[in-house]
Amino acid sequence: MAINTPTFVHLRLHSEYSLVDGLVRIKPLVKKIADLAMPAVALTDFNNFFGAVKFYKAAQAAGVKPILGADLLVLDESGEGSPTQLVLLVKDQAGYSNLTKLISRAYQEGQRQGVPYIKRSWLADVSDGLIALSGGRGGEIGVALVSGRTADAERILGEFMQLFGDRFLSGTPTHGARRGGRLPSRRS
Repeated sequence: MAINTPTFVHLRLHSEYSLVDGLVRIKPLVKKIADLAMPAVALTDFNNFFGAVKFYKAAQAAGVKPILGADLLVLDESGEGSPTQLVLLVKDQAGYSNLTKLISRAYQEGQRQGVPYIKRSWLADVSDGLIALSGGRGGEIGVALVSGRTADAERILGEFMQLFGDRFLSGTPTHGARRGGRLPSRRS
């Protein structure tokens, strides 16, 4: 009987097409992923799908499952607060269509000083077929936790769970102390 070895899959990765911070070139990335025998990799450039076709073709050719997605900047409904991050991954054709609509809307209606943003309320109509990752320390839940607002973090988590159900994955920011922030402790 074979023992299943857990495999690691990058679900948040920015490429040369990420206009904010990407340096990773797609073809060398996919080659390295294949060399490491990783079964899949997600491309989640900031606010765009510019590298999607090149990434998809390169991954398919290397025998790696391509997962398309985007790392989005989210503003509160007023549009005045600091943005948070939310990673959306495409689960199926409906998800691809919905993420394309969301990114397009960010460029058409959500730009602030030339940067595209979405509003969380926009997700209600386009969440089908998408998997959401909380955005870690920079996500809305992570920001609330690092700020000591545990009740807000729990409320926000509930809202995302209602919107995405079992397609919402929350990462806990555990490295806040290294950057000067402290996570609140929960005492019973």
